[in-house]
Amino acid sequence: MRAVVEIKNGVHWVGAVDWDIKDFHGYSTYKGTTYNSYLIPDDKITLFDTVKKPFKNDLLHNIYKVIEPSKIDYLVINHVEPDHSGSIPEMVEIIKPEKIFCSARGKKALLDHYHREDWPYEVVSSGQEVSIGKRTISFLETRMLHWPDSMFSYIKEDALLISSDAFGQHWATTERFNDEVDSPELMKHALKYFANILLPYAGLVQKLLADVQKMNLKIDMIAPDHGLIWRQNPLQIVEAYSKWSKQESRRKALLVYDTMWHSTEMMAKAIADGLIESGISVRIMNLACEHRSEIITELMDSKAVIVGSSTLNNGMLPRMADMLCYMKGLKPMNKFAASFGSYGWSGEAVKQIGKSLEEMKMKVFGPGISLQFVPDHEGLKKCVDLGREIGGAIKESVPA
Repeated sequence: MRAVVEIKNGVHWVGAVDWDIKDFHGYSTYKGTTYNSYLIPDDKITLFDTVKKPFKNDLLHNIYKVIEPSKIDYLVINHVEPDHSGSIPEMVEIIKPEKIFCSARGKKALLDHYHREDWPYEVVSSGQEVSIGKRTISFLETRMLHWPDSMFSYIKEDALLISSDAFGQHWATTERFNDEVDSPELMKHALKYFANILLPYAGLVQKLLADVQKMNLKIDMIAPDHGLIWRQNPLQIVEAYSKWSKQESRRKALLVYDTMWHSTEMMAKAIADGLIESGISVRIMNLACEHRSEIITELMDSKAVIVGSSTLNNGMLPRMADMLCYMKGLKPMNKFAASFGSYGWSGEAVKQIGKSLEEMKMKVFGPGISLQFVPDHEGLKKCVDLGREIGGAIKESVPA
């Protein structure tokens, strides 16, 4: 494993790889992640972001391979979330930086987290530049991407964009660059990251991309705070963000369900039959087998989400309640939706799911289909008809 990598002449990756993390507050990071930190030994030796607190020694070890850590002059904090700032208090004690550059919101977040009024904060704003010797850092505030404090650092002499949480992926690898790994898998992790982290801020992503385009920056490399560095064709991830942030769909439906005794599962498959007959691509996901963050990733290019649950104790099944809570927070837009499910003697789940889908401002088809115990042929026919109805609407709405 290469612990330190010179990503450009005189610019070093000194971060840490976390092979063990499998859950990131609800997001399945089943392939781990990295906490990227970058070191530039210019006239003013500058460190960009730190790492999660348990990985502080990894960061120090890597810095030592380049320079003595106490020689660092400047610390740039692009993002205060603890997976990037958790080791700052100990690093500040070791480094004793001359200046800590951060946004105004970043200073507030640092004070709120670490309660150190005595640190040498240097608040910067969009467009402000700082010379560190042969290089110049330009700052760009990127509020809510994905915290209020977030900002980018652009090194104009290297055409290097250090992009904080934007353009990242949760993927632990021994490789550091995008051209060293399987490209389709990389884009899959990048899409999942966008869907589960940045989707609520899709509108802000559109604005940010427009602002960056106006600045006409030359970008030769994009170095995010998580995952692989975009060295080969770096603008491909910018183009992907432009597409994803528009929340454009294709002729695809997502069927998500949880079931007690397979009756709701039978209904899901019947609805899928109607959709398939209509020429719609269908992804069927059983909550007993699929993680919520994988489901949200599939939702990204689906025009419809059709949600089913059995009724348990006058409500939906717990996994479905969890799923809808998670989905609502991510604010997917421009989706068709419907609900379905089986029940024994009351049947509240379908109505409750339909209400949740309406609260997400989706176009909900009908009151949903609720069938008692095991569906008969007539009940399954209703499900097939619902699939056909939604399939027809998708074809009218989404160009082939």
